[in-house]
Amino acid sequence: MPVVSRIDLFRSGGRLLLCIGAVLALLVAPASAARLAEFLSGVAPSEIFPGADRIGSPEGGPPLAPAYAGSRLLGHVYLNTDVTDATGYSGKPIQLLVAIDTEGVIRGIRLREHKEPIVLIGIPEQRIVAAMNRLVGAAMAPVARGEARAPETDIVSGATVTVLVMADSVVRSAVRLIRAGRIGDVAPQAATTAAPATLAPGPGEVRDWESLLGDGSVRRLHLSIGEVNQAYERSGNARAAANPEPGDPDDTFIELFTALVSAPTIGRSLLGDEGYERLAHHLAPGQQAILVAGHGVYSFKGSGYVRGGIFDRIEVVQDGRPLRFRDRDHRRLGDIAAEGAPRLPEIALFTVPTDAGLNPTEPWSLQLLVQRAIGAREKAFLSFELGYALPESYILRPAVVAAPAPAATPVAAAPAVERDLTEVPLWERIWQAKTWDIAITAIALMILTGIFFFQDQLVRRPVLYRWVRYAFLTWTLVWLGWYANAQLSVVNVLTFVNALVTGFRWEYFLAAPLIFILWCGVAAALIFWGRGVFCGWLCPFGALQELLAAVAQKLRVPQVRLPWGLHERLWPIKYVIFLALLGISLHSVAIAEQIAEVEPFKTAIILKFMREWPFVLYAGGLLAAGLFVERFFCRYLCPLGAALAIPGRMRTFEWLKRWRECGNPCHRCAHECPVQSIHPEGNINPNECIYCMHCQELYRAEDRCPHNIQIRLKREKQVAMSAVPLPGAKAPKTVITRNGKPQDGAQGASSTAPAP
Repeated sequence: MPVVSRIDLFRSGGRLLLCIGAVLALLVAPASAARLAEFLSGVAPSEIFPGADRIGSPEGGPPLAPAYAGSRLLGHVYLNTDVTDATGYSGKPIQLLVAIDTEGVIRGIRLREHKEPIVLIGIPEQRIVAAMNRLVGAAMAPVARGEARAPETDIVSGATVTVLVMADSVVRSAVRLIRAGRIGDVAPQAATTAAPATLAPGPGEVRDWESLLGDGSVRRLHLSIGEVNQAYERSGNARAAANPEPGDPDDTFIELFTALVSAPTIGRSLLGDEGYERLAHHLAPGQQAILVAGHGVYSFKGSGYVRGGIFDRIEVVQDGRPLRFRDRDHRRLGDIAAEGAPRLPEIALFTVPTDAGLNPTEPWSLQLLVQRAIGAREKAFLSFELGYALPESYILRPAVVAAPAPAATPVAAAPAVERDLTEVPLWERIWQAKTWDIAITAIALMILTGIFFFQDQLVRRPVLYRWVRYAFLTWTLVWLGWYANAQLSVVNVLTFVNALVTGFRWEYFLAAPLIFILWCGVAAALIFWGRGVFCGWLCPFGALQELLAAVAQKLRVPQVRLPWGLHERLWPIKYVIFLALLGISLHSVAIAEQIAEVEPFKTAIILKFMREWPFVLYAGGLLAAGLFVERFFCRYLCPLGAALAIPGRMRTFEWLKRWRECGNPCHRCAHECPVQSIHPEGNINPNECIYCMHCQELYRAEDRCPHNIQIRLKREKQVAMSAVPLPGAKAPKTVITRNGKPQDGAQGASSTAPAP
């Protein structure tokens, strides 16, 4: 039989994934056009595109709907999320219809669908729409050519992130369509035939802070309190000028530094050898990373990324294309490794998303948004720019050979160009960028499947079983939770149910590959083993609780075992919470997501406790309770566990074995179950079981299970009774004394007299 190499297996698996991806792409592509047509059906042509009397059917990919005045083509209408990402506070796409004419000028914007809680509760939608209308009339062709900066919109106090995300998606989508040739008819300029400039390869040298500042490897922006106050006075906002920043005018408002640390020399100097190697291993080919650091009375981070996952005070701009970072792109650093570097309280390392298209060899700028309160809920905003251009010593520029300008591309060929640039769906690009993360997760799920299928062999070796369990829980917490942020949540369930009611779209769920894979695995596991696969093995917060409880028990922290009657009345609380969330979500997903903060997952796992103190205090309190009552949150409050228990009742197989004596008279498993999921009569409640396999370890233990102990004693007795002397063998002499010891003169003598 031929041996199949690992490369062949990898290739086969790759082809399988490509086939699956192709099938999913076929399913998703028609949905985009259908979604655009659905949104257009509720809008009169002149409302979205002034002067239009007819809007045609969507065409191409991403779909564009032509707008006509009679027989004259005015431009096109498209859906922003078909071209670029537009995810806000809620974690859901913000759907905007964008009208753009044949010259690349934005003619209309309509907000069609969103789940933003800040807009649904407290901020009038009209204010958001009015802010976005500032983009109407903006010419995007110069922005696409790099000749002009992207237009800015008004910031709505209390909804900064939402407005920034919406404006960013409009600008980025328009620029992308113009550059792809889908919009506008500007003839291509003369080109040059040369390979693009790249970062110089090599390990890089280590340089000190002053030399990095001296040649522009690190760029600096310093703003004093006086300079910021003067900028607000010049802005013409009287209310902002009347509320100046307190302090000495010469004091530092903010001193901001930035550098491209994906360049080897800069990265090794600022991050250290170990830090740079770790970063280089994490980056995808061609992906860049930027360091931002600062100090002063103003924070460049703010708190927006903690509440909504988006950094709302800084953005990177290149060729008119804005790039705003999210919490998943961010890693906090404690210090800068370069010799002579100042001690800075805020140091952040940002990885640039692979689809952002940042060219490290071309200039870019870091925009700082400074905000000032001018009322109870109103703020004024100013933007300051920190320009950055990588020093030429870090760039390889191949020789340039002049080439004639290409002939004008026929209109019919435009869709082929578009396919190369923007037709690839966002979820597809995300899957390509996370190949290694997907592979690691898939391998871990296969290992877990093996653990469950061969659990009987595993629990016969208690020491190995404990090592395997704690090792897997550690991987779940550290890699799956804190590194990959793949923590499933009841919000996923509510979103799925809402999608089934309002219109299911694969893009929503495929945009998070690890979450999608985990849900597929959990769905399959529900059929075989119930909810315990996730709750006991794949939940990072559950792993954190169990690992902390194990440490507490090692330190002899007293464990509290609730009376069965009380315990039985407390566990339905989580089902009540889930049903309440489900009912609220049918009315408003945004409100349900806010109430879903009953789960401390975002605080403890996603944000790693870097959050406002009420959230941290709540999560810490639950973990503290778990030190005395193991998995306290899982038992009584977790709505996700309740949601999984309902379909978990449909499991087909029963893998947990029991003896007839379990529960009557033996109660050892029930007393030792870490989550009290075994009834006093011996039955295991699958709705509460986390499938830790402790009861199965006891089931096979010959020194702890009373049933097995009795069998072992009977077996040993039978072995002892079967040891009968052979015929003809001489029986040994026996000396019986009064005190059990040989008496004087009785050595070797035989006595059969009984002791009195």
